[in-house]
Amino acid sequence: MADFVRGNPNADYPPEIVSGIMLHRRIDKLTDNLTQVKQARHLFSQVHYRVAPIALDVLWDHFLSRYWAQFEAQVSLTNFITQAHDSIVPYLSSTPESFQHLNQYIWKERWLVRYAELPFIANTLNNMAIRRPKLSTLSSCIEDIERHYPLFEQIFMQFYPLMMQQAKAKNL
Repeated sequence: MADFVRGNPNADYPPEIVSGIMLHRRIDKLTDNLTQVKQARHLFSQVHYRVAPIALDVLWDHFLSRYWAQFEAQVSLTNFITQAHDSIVPYLSSTPESFQHLNQYIWKERWLVRYAELPFIANTLNNMAIRRPKLSTLSSCIEDIERHYPLFEQIFMQFYPLMMQQAKAKNL
């Protein structure tokens, strides 16, 4: 939801939602500024460089879905998705309309599970490009992702465990 909220959320949402939005923003900022992630951005061709941060966000979700059990042995991805669904759906009516629209598909089409599939990532990037014409080059980013997939995977495996440690220590 944080990607759909602009500006200061304090006036529009309860404190626990505001806290989640702010955490999401801190994680995005921290991730985007990591040396490894900046290096990953340079793996994209010049035509895709401007949209690389968006493609990388989607790609990191791919690796998280693919390697979920390595990072979270306590809760299966399926159980996490059920918990997330049950936490979000009761409050959907008070969220941005675009987020409500997205939720019509995210659960029904099992996006969080399907992120593990690289063709689904290609489809996701293409759909984002269709919805936002200024981001049209997202549709062909999959070429760079496929070309450098092992390097992207290696970068993810370097930085993500550190992010998990910071999150568990509440240092984000």
